[in-house]
Amino acid sequence: LLAMTGAWDSSFPTFHFLLFFFVASTIFYLKWQNPWKLPDLPGPRVQLPPSSWTVDARGRLGNQMCQYATLYALAKLNGKQAVISPKMQKTLGHLFGVTLPVLTDRAALQIPWLSYWLEDRMREEYRHIPWNYIIFKGYPCSWTFYHHLRDEILREFSLHAKVREEAQAFLRQARKGQGSNLTFVGVHVRRGDYVRVMPQKWKGVVADRGYLEQALDWFRARHTNVVFVVTSDGMDWCQRNIDTSKGDVVFAKGWIRRSAVKDFALLTQCNHTVMTIGTFGFWAAYMAGGNTVYLANYTLPNSMFLDIFKPEAAFLPEDQP
Repeated sequence: LLAMTGAWDSSFPTFHFLLFFFVASTIFYLKWQNPWKLPDLPGPRVQLPPSSWTVDARGRLGNQMCQYATLYALAKLNGKQAVISPKMQKTLGHLFGVTLPVLTDRAALQIPWLSYWLEDRMREEYRHIPWNYIIFKGYPCSWTFYHHLRDEILREFSLHAKVREEAQAFLRQARKGQGSNLTFVGVHVRRGDYVRVMPQKWKGVVADRGYLEQALDWFRARHTNVVFVVTSDGMDWCQRNIDTSKGDVVFAKGWIRRSAVKDFALLTQCNHTVMTIGTFGFWAAYMAGGNTVYLANYTLPNSMFLDIFKPEAAFLPEDQP
């Protein structure tokens, strides 16, 4: 019609191009950029039931365990159905027998989720959240959300049999030549990016040689036959700075394919825990039970880190600072 009448608008090709770009980019987002796209994983798949809550899966293993446990507890408290994203199922499902159902693509895309930011401790208003479709945001890492459901949470984070057996085999090997009635203390030394981030961003420190000596001595004073099993993302530093002269320190380097998952499983099979900072060490200690020695006062009082992380809400009162 435009060609016949001669009423050709020079902007028309531009309009076509913009329309094509919009449609193509939308298809690309839905097909390739959708964060709820399902991987090929085992586990239940559900269409979204009414009154469903989920959580934005952020961070690595420790952070996602915090988010999962918090979602589980808050949904149960408020009588809602908790569901998780494929991303969270992929992170946690390779290690644990988690049971919360996983959303399908269609179910996630057609719901206008209400974002709900969580602070790093339980608050009274979280007991009475009225909305039906919520996606929790933030990095909650506090026992105040879920400790009253400890047994249920520990069942959710039950290790797969193969992973648990590998960890126990490592401990049996470490036991050789050490006698009987041993007490295993898992030691997790968080370094990695924290070596840079803590002093430069958070006005804090990472654990040093002096702290680790005091922590190990605390257990030596209370147990006669103790073996310390050291895991870390900075193992070279640990081997240079942890005193092995007493013959009671084992470095977790014997894995055929060493990984954070295997280190985590190993820590959970110990009787007690020495940790430094970080959610990875916290959850290893929570699952192991026993006593936990952790690094306290690792930031200056005016650190922004304390705006989002409350040590008194993160560590159980019975743990040893």
